[in-house]
Amino acid sequence: MTYSDFRSDTVTKPTDKMRTAMAEAVVGDDVLGDDPTVQKLEVLAAEVMGKEAGLFCPSGTMGNSIAVKIWTNALEEVIVEERSHIYNMESTHMTFISGVTPRPVRSERGAMDPDEVRKNIRKPNVHTPRTSLICLENTHNNWGGAVVPLETFKAMRRVADENGLKVHLDGARIFNAGHASGVPVKEYARYADSVMFCLSKGLSAPVGSMLVSDKASIDYGRRLRKALGGGMRQVGVLAAPGIIALTEMPGRLKEDHKRAKRLAVATHELPGIKLDPADVQTNIIIFDFKHPRITIPEFLQKMKDKGVLALSLTGGIRMVTHKDINDEDVDRAIAAFRAILAPESS
Repeated sequence: MTYSDFRSDTVTKPTDKMRTAMAEAVVGDDVLGDDPTVQKLEVLAAEVMGKEAGLFCPSGTMGNSIAVKIWTNALEEVIVEERSHIYNMESTHMTFISGVTPRPVRSERGAMDPDEVRKNIRKPNVHTPRTSLICLENTHNNWGGAVVPLETFKAMRRVADENGLKVHLDGARIFNAGHASGVPVKEYARYADSVMFCLSKGLSAPVGSMLVSDKASIDYGRRLRKALGGGMRQVGVLAAPGIIALTEMPGRLKEDHKRAKRLAVATHELPGIKLDPADVQTNIIIFDFKHPRITIPEFLQKMKDKGVLALSLTGGIRMVTHKDINDEDVDRAIAAFRAILAPESS
């Protein structure tokens, strides 16, 4: 059976043009600084975000872990949003790699209150760590792809400057945020000292994420990447599709947003689903699921039997639209929802 795979935008396949670029890529040893295709991608990524330099990383988690290590010292503290990916879903690299403690702060759909952040900033003493970094996320994965407003970025920058802190942006899906809000990605990046963004989600490259910042920090980050095992050799074969992802793929993300909204509107009133379609701003749909007869595992299996894949969360379900989900896939998912959850179904 061919499945309509809504589990994540990480399942996207590279385009034919990307595959051709991989085959034809000019390569060199990137650890020795000899891969011209990687160099081109890193310069391009920095320019797009308005930063001095870029670093190609195997994954977003590695990019985030390098950024935290750049801006902190052991025994310090990092303010994070309580449902953020960097805090909940990246294998505790803050404590394991950087030796820092995350301090989670509540938010309104990913947007932390600047006054609440101020209250959580701590000065060092014998009992408590010094706060050194604020981490933001846009779009916010666990808030259903919510777009964190630009005003929040401006406010966090002011708080950071007032207290001598740095700001890192986990911008895994920052291009989705840009399309949904109309705010250029460079404008979000302006208020952060470093930005990580993924090439391998909605932009459809097979592998890779970028970390951008000032040149000195990226030079240090390159050494950290090597220490973490992320130094790769003839990696231009992966950088080549990354260039296409960055130059040709952002413009089509609005199609994913439209399809996610259509799916949400068509299904939100079915029994067992708790979802406000107004909360679906980008390509991620997260809804609570509590049905009188069907458990989440049972529902997901019934969906799979009908050729639709989704992902379970604690108490809920996530579905993500992407390049490899078309209108027919959305129709298939809607039909599956209705067949399984219609009031008369058993």
